[in-house]
Amino acid sequence: MLLIECPWCGPRDEVEFRYGGQAHLAYPPDPSRLTDAQWAHVLYFRDNPSGPYAERWLHLAGCRQWFNAVRDTVTYEILAVYRPGAAAPLLTGAAPGGPRATDAAR
Repeated sequence: MLLIECPWCGPRDEVEFRYGGQAHLAYPPDPSRLTDAQWAHVLYFRDNPSGPYAERWLHLAGCRQWFNAVRDTVTYEILAVYRPGAAAPLLTGAAPGGPRATDAAR
């Protein structure tokens, strides 16, 4: 079982949270100009790295706030948590789609 640190409430058991998918996705400014195939790609295609990955989480059984977490998809370790709107922490050896280069902020 994971212990996830909510940026507002502190460490809590994973059963209090719900996974919200990949973090930091940029949606197209004018979706009506996309073909069906392009729109499907925007909605359904996500990165699937082996290693650090930026994700969205909801503290459903607590403060009900959304936040971002960087989780290692191999070990399941939560490497960092941060509030929405904050820049993703920079991690060494991060996979595509996850945070990039240098130091991890834990």
